[in-house]
Amino acid sequence: MLAQESVLRLDAQAIDYIIIALYFVFVLGIGYLAKRAVSNSLDFFLSGRSLPAWVTGLAFISANLGAIEIMGMSANGAQYGMPTVHYFWIGAIPAMLFLGVVMMPFYYGSKVRSVPEFMLRRFGKPAHLVNAISFAVAQVLIAGVNLFLLATIVNVLLGWPIWISTVVAAVIVLSYITLGGLSAAIYNEVLQFFVIVAALLPLTLVGLHKVGGWQGLVDKVTAGPGGGEQMTAWPGNELSGFTNSTLSVIGLVFGLGFVLSFGYWTTNFVEVQRAMASKNMSAARRTPIIGSFPKMFVPFIVIIPGMIAAVAVPELQAVKAGTGSEVTYNDALLLLMRDLLPNGMLGLAITGLLASFMAGMAANLSSFNTVMTYDLIERYVIKDRSDDFYLRTGRWVTVIGTLVAIGTAAIAAGYSNLMDYLQQLFSFFNAPLFATFILGMFWKRMTATAGWVGLVSGTATAVLVFVLSETGVIDLPGQGASFVGAGAAFVVDILLSVVISLMTRPKADEELKGLVYSLTPKEDRTEAAQEGDHGWYRKPTLLAGISLAMVVVLNIVFG
Repeated sequence: MLAQESVLRLDAQAIDYIIIALYFVFVLGIGYLAKRAVSNSLDFFLSGRSLPAWVTGLAFISANLGAIEIMGMSANGAQYGMPTVHYFWIGAIPAMLFLGVVMMPFYYGSKVRSVPEFMLRRFGKPAHLVNAISFAVAQVLIAGVNLFLLATIVNVLLGWPIWISTVVAAVIVLSYITLGGLSAAIYNEVLQFFVIVAALLPLTLVGLHKVGGWQGLVDKVTAGPGGGEQMTAWPGNELSGFTNSTLSVIGLVFGLGFVLSFGYWTTNFVEVQRAMASKNMSAARRTPIIGSFPKMFVPFIVIIPGMIAAVAVPELQAVKAGTGSEVTYNDALLLLMRDLLPNGMLGLAITGLLASFMAGMAANLSSFNTVMTYDLIERYVIKDRSDDFYLRTGRWVTVIGTLVAIGTAAIAAGYSNLMDYLQQLFSFFNAPLFATFILGMFWKRMTATAGWVGLVSGTATAVLVFVLSETGVIDLPGQGASFVGAGAAFVVDILLSVVISLMTRPKADEELKGLVYSLTPKEDRTEAAQEGDHGWYRKPTLLAGISLAMVVVLNIVFG
């Protein structure tokens, strides 16, 4: 079947196809060149820890510019309006800065190859196994989201059936990841970052012109079904699902800004892997901080087009008014591109979307193959083999992960707003991991038993909240169920971990050096500036302070 052919079909011409073809040539070329630098498993999985901070910083943010950011956030913008910026200014930047300033010294300094490996050293095999399995499952589910949307673009452009589009899209990403490993993914992510900005910025500017500038957008959104509250970030009642403004703010700050955000950015190996590929600790710490600067401005080229589509595209206006079902909020960007962009610019915009979904899927696959190979296969299944064996295994794991992602893409197809799906996954997997991680890092008394019990109980709590919401026992519209589930998972994990820790025996202090903050000497948490790292603009703490101040100003201006 063709997906919504009459509504979404883009009128692409030869110039558009040429632009797209050139992009694919560059992508596969980068994969081929990166293959020449892969001589062992460390090169394949962590780029030999050799990349500069500006490269890993842009890759850090580009890895997150997949379906979640582009289609999911534009869908959120169309449905909820300006409160969606909380996913960036409250739900990302503070956690990214915390990762760079506080947590990267532990990751990079311990020379672990993955986040689950850090959990192994801190809590032992049970917690490690739970974390590795849950992470692997999460990555193929999220890769399925990116793959489904990538296939949708191919379907809309060429008219191919979704299943063929899905397979073709998967093969393209698989090709360069299998060839060049993490380096191919990272260098392609840097290219993809610039392609995405070049594609979405013109769409935003043309869209604003269409609706009469910023004031025209304000007037149209205010007069529409969402009302004037969709033009202000706070209190975000519709987004959070709470009718009480105070509860909404608490839900956004604690559920999204603390639990979901810190759980995602500080423990998600998809992101941490980019920083761990840096050439030294200073570059590793600066990686998420450098990424925070473009991150804070992404809403203007992602959320704003969604809001424009909601007031300028007739089919989406009908959906928002509750009278149409021909399209979904996920189609906001495609509909806007269809109505506003001429040929040539349309090809660039399509390329930008393809780049975003490929960046997201590649990030999922490159972290999935590392955890599957290092943390599950090498640790529990096939031990003590040669490095070359694990390099070959990593490539085959990438193939298997891609095949599984093709299957999980069908799950994503069932959601009209993909952010609902993604936030639900984060509440299951990231919130309990963050609780276990942060307690174990700052409380030396926490024990190995508490580590794995906390993870399992936290995940079970988030799943319970989801089931209660889906069955109507609790009424939490919007993404409120995700926020509440994440908060409940965090609290249950912490409480059980404390109780169990007090009943079981902790590790000796000498075993926790480099894993617990209070037991790690300051000189082991920092690194003397190396050649080229002496400028003020290379100081992680100062850069983090500047970024945080800018986010506060943005919240005030658009609050």
